[in-house]
Amino acid sequence: MTDLALIDSLASASTHPDPAFPRFHPRPAQGWINDPNGVSFIDGRYHVFFQYNPLSARHHQIQWGHVSSPDLVRWEEHPVALVPQAGGPDSAGCWTGVVTSDNGVPTAAYSGVKDHGGHSQVVIARGSADLVTWEQDGHVAASMPADPLVTAVRDPFIFHFNGTRYAMQGAGLADGRAALLLYTVDSLDDWKYQGIWLTTANPVAAQYTPAEIWECPQLVEVPVASGGSTWVMMFSLWLSGDDHEHANGVGHLIGSLSADPETGLPVFTPVSGGKSDLGRDFYAPQIVQLSYGASASALLIGWANEGPGRDGRRGRTQEEIDDAGWSGVLTHPRVLSVADGALVVAPAPEVGAYRGASVASGATGSVEVPGFAEVLVSGAGTVSLELGDGSGSQAVYSGELVEGEELRIFIDASLVEVYSSGSVATTLRAYPAPGESWTLTLPDGATADVWDLALPA
Repeated sequence: MTDLALIDSLASASTHPDPAFPRFHPRPAQGWINDPNGVSFIDGRYHVFFQYNPLSARHHQIQWGHVSSPDLVRWEEHPVALVPQAGGPDSAGCWTGVVTSDNGVPTAAYSGVKDHGGHSQVVIARGSADLVTWEQDGHVAASMPADPLVTAVRDPFIFHFNGTRYAMQGAGLADGRAALLLYTVDSLDDWKYQGIWLTTANPVAAQYTPAEIWECPQLVEVPVASGGSTWVMMFSLWLSGDDHEHANGVGHLIGSLSADPETGLPVFTPVSGGKSDLGRDFYAPQIVQLSYGASASALLIGWANEGPGRDGRRGRTQEEIDDAGWSGVLTHPRVLSVADGALVVAPAPEVGAYRGASVASGATGSVEVPGFAEVLVSGAGTVSLELGDGSGSQAVYSGELVEGEELRIFIDASLVEVYSSGSVATTLRAYPAPGESWTLTLPDGATADVWDLALPA
């Protein structure tokens, strides 16, 4: 699928005029991006679509951008995949959705919004074999349910259970509960609504995934460290007044999936849960199920948004974002597992290909870190990362390292991803000013190895 018109987005990032622009995470050089969509692995190639406004650094008239990679490292940018259709069910935006194979035909199912502030519908589009060109005919597979209790619906997700294809959408109810709606999908062109599937009335869900609307729902089977697999359900936790701030972030539930003895429909029973990322700058992840059962595997990609300063970190104003001309970054791909009943999130092994020249080995105390770096910390105690100059600094990250575990930190200009072995990640944004540098402070006895990031040859 070589095409001279394609752009190597990582190579172009290396010459971007904004020093805060990440070089090792795929995104177009300009414009707004948010939720990753249609994350898929087809014919040996990973595809990631994303909500995209190429005309400004603001959320408006959302399209689907598209990048793909053979190895999760070398990314190519493709033409826009989906665009709002004048007079169609998506005339105000092509919002979050998935890509699946329908008898060998790549098919997108996404939230189409006809009126700004209006309800969404599930819209279907068909793609070429290489997923580069798409046909949109405005076909609606599911409309707003007639149930008066359901006041908001969005973000379809497709999953398989017992050999049958199902779908779910996030929802909000008139009584303030967040909810999931369940559909049977014998045909991708006609989804059959089965009712409200799960809500925050469930005490486990209320504890770990509190929200007024569950956005971007995900349901995948992931491996358990001790053997076997379990089901993980993940939500982005929307609250009234959210304006790409997302104070509640992303949460997950761990549980079982069984068949209702009367209807045969799947029943999800949550038993535990937690935060899926410990940073405030992470939202709307999408997970692709790569395999099932004994070989369960799931890959996650999230969205790191721009934002005002918080938790001691200096942010960017909307005026600064407008001047820069871009907003939003996709995270590194992450693999999911469960150990001791808790979710574990690790960077996909492939991103190790960005590890370049060694900067420091076995460093202790206060360690200077480049602006594009990978850091591996071993030891125990409080590890902190600061950004500043001789006149002052801002605390970007501080966390406890447990003996026997490791911290793996990636710094890519203004994007920081911290992975703690045995736990979930922490995604943060911080914007270096001219003359500022990164400093890692280690507890006594801890050591750090530091590498430059570099594009593989």
